[in-house]
Amino acid sequence: MKKLLMLCHFLLLMNLCSFANNNIDSIKTALLIIDIQKFYFPGDGPGLVNAEQAGLNAGEILNTFRNKKQLVIHIRHESKKGFEFHKTVEPLSGEKVFTKNEVNAFIGTDLNEFLKTNNINQLVLIGMQTHMCLEAAVRAAHDLGFKCIVIEDACATRDLKYGDTTIKAYDVHGSTLVTLSGAGYGLVITLKEFNANPDKYIF
Repeated sequence: MKKLLMLCHFLLLMNLCSFANNNIDSIKTALLIIDIQKFYFPGDGPGLVNAEQAGLNAGEILNTFRNKKQLVIHIRHESKKGFEFHKTVEPLSGEKVFTKNEVNAFIGTDLNEFLKTNNINQLVLIGMQTHMCLEAAVRAAHDLGFKCIVIEDACATRDLKYGDTTIKAYDVHGSTLVTLSGAGYGLVITLKEFNANPDKYIF
């Protein structure tokens, strides 16, 4: 009886390990870079608060994905001025680019179909503006069944005006991210957390 119990225990552990490995194996991650374009940087447009640092951080994340040979997708918003991608995240030949005309990157594009075709079910999202196109992409992706991870300091936004009140970019940024994480739309982490263990977030 004792040997039988030990055998059952062993088989149970093997099944649990197999289930955990299958769970990991079933996750496939892509990087989604939202609207990091020249018109959001000083000199080409009004500029967002912390745009330069967010752009540098985004470039660092992009290099990690490239080094790991993971799928990278660039999103840009149609514009007459400042349409080009910022130098920190310029696409390489072969990297997928989508051009959109809506706040939500999934509307009017084949983004969802492209992700499904490539068996992607987890997204790391970064970009601009935090409270607009980045937030819209996270909410839409979640509703379409994707697991979302947002790296907060690779995103940027601006001061907003509501009536006679000016809402500072720091508050706009923070309230957007806390809403996304608090409502379960996605996990919000810092670049430091990501860099400490990229394999924790990229499969």
